[in-house]
Amino acid sequence: MEDAVVAIDDGKEEDLDPDTMYQYVNVFFPYIVLFLSSIFGVVLIFVDIVLVIVDLSLPAKSREVGNALEAVSLVISFFFLFDVLLRVYVSENKRRYQKDGFDLDLTYVTDRVIAMSFPSSGKQSFYRNPIKEVARFLDTKHEGHYKVYNLCSEKGYDPQFFHYRVERIFIGDHNVPSLDDMLKYTASVREWMAADSKNIIAIHCKGGKGRTGTMVCTWLIDSDQFESAQDSLEYFGERRTDKSQSCKFQGVETPSQSRYVGYYEIMKNKFNRQLPPPKSLRIKSIRIHSIAGVGKGDGSDLKVKIIVRKEQVFECVCAKQENCTVSLPSFMTLKCLK
Repeated sequence: MEDAVVAIDDGKEEDLDPDTMYQYVNVFFPYIVLFLSSIFGVVLIFVDIVLVIVDLSLPAKSREVGNALEAVSLVISFFFLFDVLLRVYVSENKRRYQKDGFDLDLTYVTDRVIAMSFPSSGKQSFYRNPIKEVARFLDTKHEGHYKVYNLCSEKGYDPQFFHYRVERIFIGDHNVPSLDDMLKYTASVREWMAADSKNIIAIHCKGGKGRTGTMVCTWLIDSDQFESAQDSLEYFGERRTDKSQSCKFQGVETPSQSRYVGYYEIMKNKFNRQLPPPKSLRIKSIRIHSIAGVGKGDGSDLKVKIIVRKEQVFECVCAKQENCTVSLPSFMTLKCLK
């Protein structure tokens, strides 16, 4: 693990006086707003119920009255829709960098490793990191000493924003890198970090969690900051989560991504940073349990794809009975043909 003397920037302003009214307001204001909005929501529910009763109880109402009642009811519906969307936004409690004039979805995992969400432009910049602000941050804090790793296979951006110090590793959303890509990535990071003690890396995918966490933890293991995959994953989740907002875990959650961090641990310790000997496997069948909770619940809309070295070698489409059969006795069974 890293030397405890090294301070990691948490991205929060440090107040000289911890007992200020400003801090008390900062702590309690979100709870007050939540309480008041909940009360307001309950009041609106009662108002909506009253409007429905009034609407049904009027035997002969004018068109204007009917339209007015419907308009008020529609406004109430929009309020609750906005409330749901706002909750989805507020529930995200990834640690942000909020000082020195910046407010970015960006976290120092270590003093030399940054995890962040996608640097965006256009409409997406309203709810993700504006790419110009990310560039300004990196140029301000680490001018000439940063390199960006874009893990998104689905989209990129002009590398000129980051002075062409951008390297892409193509990983699908919610997916994992190949073992070969992991080795190339750690070799690249080792070379960059060794070139200058001031050099840092900024890693991102779309949300800055799954794919980002996978590759951050891989580097933490490669650089001997952690020995085990589990410890590195727990550390990343701890650093990425802002527990002052909520306890929702913001680390690597996809099982395959966590598993691949473990694979890298094995490659480093057992195979000396080399790919293990190739081993051919034959998939004879795929058995899926508890399909009742997936899609239509009967397997009719299920698709299975097998991808080897980024090439699709098999596909099962149950709707067309293509390469598979679906049988539904007292217990559900889906069988993919060889």
